[in-house]
Amino acid sequence: MSDAYVALADGRVFEARARAPGTARGELVFTTAYTGYEESLTDPSYEEQVLTFSYPLIGNYGVRDERFESDRVHPNAAIAREMTEDVAGWLEREGVPAVDHLDTRELVTSVREEGAMACGIAAGPGATPEDAKAQLDDCVAMSDHLDIGKQVSTDEPYTVEGGGEYDVALVDCGMKGSIASSLAERGADVHVLPYDVDGETVADLDPDVLFVSNGPGDPANFESATALVETFAGEVPLAGICLGQQIVARAFGGETEKMAFGHRGVNQPVRDLETGRVVMTTQNHGYSVADPGELEVTQVNVNDDTAEGLRSVEGDVVTRQYHPEANPGPHDSLGFFDEVLAMADGRERTAVNAD
Repeated sequence: MSDAYVALADGRVFEARARAPGTARGELVFTTAYTGYEESLTDPSYEEQVLTFSYPLIGNYGVRDERFESDRVHPNAAIAREMTEDVAGWLEREGVPAVDHLDTRELVTSVREEGAMACGIAAGPGATPEDAKAQLDDCVAMSDHLDIGKQVSTDEPYTVEGGGEYDVALVDCGMKGSIASSLAERGADVHVLPYDVDGETVADLDPDVLFVSNGPGDPANFESATALVETFAGEVPLAGICLGQQIVARAFGGETEKMAFGHRGVNQPVRDLETGRVVMTTQNHGYSVADPGELEVTQVNVNDDTAEGLRSVEGDVVTRQYHPEANPGPHDSLGFFDEVLAMADGRERTAVNAD
C-alpha cells in the first residue's frame, strides 16, 4: 500500500513511496543531470519548486557537505525513481519531503509537453491522495513570488577573500557558492551583498566589477537589483550569471519571459556567434531574455536559439545564462570568470558615484 502521493495541476495523482515525510507544494520541474544531486538540492535557484530527477538512481555516491552550494536544501520537495538511504535521511533531517518508486519518466514527459505546473505532495503514515490534492489550492505561481529574493539572499554583507587583486561587488539573488569561489580563485576579493543592497553601499566599496548572481523566480520581481545595475551602468563593469543575465538585460531596456519548462541539466549546448564554437553547459532557469534591449546577443542555445550570452558594444558588460562554474557539469566555459576580471583590468580607476 502506498504511503505517498503526488498530485499534478492537470488532475493526475501518482502513488509513491515516502522517503522523507511531510506535505509540500511548488512548481514541478526536472533536471536531466545524472550526477550532482547534492549541488542541485542546495542550489537556491530551486526555491519554491518541486525537483524531479530524471536519472533513475539518486544517491549512489553518498552525501558530502563540501559539495553543497548553500547552507540548506532549497526545493520544497524531491522526487526520484529510486533514492538511497543517504539522500532520504539527509532530506528528512532537513525537513524536506521526498518520494520515490513512481514513474519519473511520465512526470518528465508531462512537464515537457505541458510545461512546468503546480504540484502537491503528501508523504508518510496516513497520507492520502486528497492530502496531496489539497496542496494545490495554495500553490503560488513562480511569477507571483514577489519577494523571493529575501528567502535566498544573505542578510548581511560578507567577503570571500581571494588575494585582493580585484574587488568584486556580488549581488546575492540566490547565489551558488561556487560562483564566489571561482572569482576568489582568480585573485578577487568577493564582497557578497544582499539582493536589495543600496547604491551607496556599492559606491563605498568602489568595486572593479558589479556582478549579479543567479537565483530563483521572475527577474521582473528583482526591482532593486535592476535599479542598481541601471545606476552603475557606464561607471563600473557589469557581469551576471543566469538570473543575473536577465536582470542586467532588463536594466538595459530588455525584456524577459517565462519558458515552458526551462533549461535544467548539465548537457545544454551553447554556440558562440563570433567563433562558431559549441560548448556544453550547466543550466538551471525557467526564464530567459526575449529582447536584449541595448545589449548584443553573443551566444545562443543550440536547441532553441534562446540568448545564452550578452555584452555591451563598449565591452563593459558581459553575462551568461548558463553556469560557467558548473558544479555539477562540464568545465568548458570556466574562462568566463577570466573574461569578467579582464574588464576590471581595463577599467579606469575612478571612484564610482551612486547619485
